[in-house]
Amino acid sequence: TEFDDSLRQLAHDMAETMYAAPGVGLAAPQVGISKRLTVIDCSARDEDAQLLIMVNPEVIDQEGECFEEEGCLSVPEYYAKVSRSATVKVRFQDLDEKAHVIEAQGLTSVACQHEIDHLNGILFVDHLSPLKRSIFRKKWKKIQEHLTEQM
Repeated sequence: TEFDDSLRQLAHDMAETMYAAPGVGLAAPQVGISKRLTVIDCSARDEDAQLLIMVNPEVIDQEGECFEEEGCLSVPEYYAKVSRSATVKVRFQDLDEKAHVIEAQGLTSVACQHEIDHLNGILFVDHLSPLKRSIFRKKWKKIQEHLTEQM
């Protein structure tokens, strides 16, 4: 990854897109960019923004389990409960190429895992059981038809 002004601009643009959606996270592949970059902000709307920009993030430790409902800007209008680690340690670099390790819990843990999955070509629906994935495919087809009708 080149740590330059174009990476900073991409992170800024991604954060703007995420906030406008509104969402809590966005990964570069979701906007058609093949870079290992994510932006996450799990703060409440009435709180100050707490933007976390991660370059080359990887989960280096995890523990516990949580089962929370997730949605995704890449899969609009569909939500499902997904099993994730309750706590994760994530190693990443910031936009100045400085290395960091954070321990995330709750929504931030889920968001980190969700966005890192995007960097690895995995969607949250890929974590569903075969039966739930089959139900998702049927619902997704209806959602796409509905969205097409609105255009």
